[in-house]
Amino acid sequence: MIEKIESLLSEIEQLTVSTIDELEGARIKYLSKKGIISALMDDFRTVPTEQKRELGMRVNMLKQKATEKIQLLREQFDQSHSATLETDLSRTAYPISLGTRHPISIVKEEINDIFKRLGFSIAEGPEVEDDWHVFSSLNFAEDHPARDMQDTFFIQHDPQVVLRTHTSSVQTRVMENTKPPIRIICPGRVYRNEAISYRAHCFFHQVEALYIDKEVSFADLKQALLFFAKEMFGEHTQIRLRPSYFPFTEPSAEMDISCNICGGKGCPFCKHTGWVEILGCGMVDPNVLDNCGIDSTIYSGYALGMGIERITNLKYQVKDLRMFSENDVRFLTQFQSAH
Repeated sequence: MIEKIESLLSEIEQLTVSTIDELEGARIKYLSKKGIISALMDDFRTVPTEQKRELGMRVNMLKQKATEKIQLLREQFDQSHSATLETDLSRTAYPISLGTRHPISIVKEEINDIFKRLGFSIAEGPEVEDDWHVFSSLNFAEDHPARDMQDTFFIQHDPQVVLRTHTSSVQTRVMENTKPPIRIICPGRVYRNEAISYRAHCFFHQVEALYIDKEVSFADLKQALLFFAKEMFGEHTQIRLRPSYFPFTEPSAEMDISCNICGGKGCPFCKHTGWVEILGCGMVDPNVLDNCGIDSTIYSGYALGMGIERITNLKYQVKDLRMFSENDVRFLTQFQSAH
């Protein structure tokens, strides 16, 4: 064992490396938990008692020499590296690589800008909400499926505190504290208890709009929808309204736009129908107005809501929702010119 220690000592004294990777390899070889010196210490247990003192001193000296050698080589690399980093004041300035805004942020701001031109202002509210603002005030029945644990995230198993499932909760807060006329949009993140896949996620982003005043009609809603579609997807975009059901609007509709990929002729993206669904809308249910302290015999209004990811998919043809939240720089750099 003494001969082995002397051989290793000579080997370490003559050690040279040319790259930082070689230096790290040498450190692992001699000083790591599974390195040569650790193995010697394990073998030390079998050494006869009368030899332990001498061998112990030799092993400790070997470890000290190896540590000093590795540290010396590391300092040499650090000095060499710092020398190459000295600033050359004679060099001209060069452009710094800039980041880019996230596509969700780009599309959200574009949606906000369109509705601002229609006179809407932005309203925001908490993401952790109570049952009243998320469900009850919006005319959801007590046994509505949206209240189930399978669809909603509850806080600490409290059925009265949830992560909001839509930004309609912001609308109810505004209606409770503001007298009509009300004209707001509510952008924000929402949460639903869904399995994550290329077409669904447990969190996503919405923009909802609310307009309440005297003599607001469905015609006003249709005109706002048509203006939005043409501004967002192009002048030649057409819209189609289909009857639907939502607890907080009556009558309710879902809106389709002519496919901006095939121009309405039919393609795999629109399932060869020529139409793509983008949002839900309708006239605010009188019960919702009354719940929030607004006289439904005097005022009426419309509401609409859309998923920002859905609009982004249509605008940039992103086919996998997971890409929006994976922070892959290669994906984000595609949008450098979008802002």
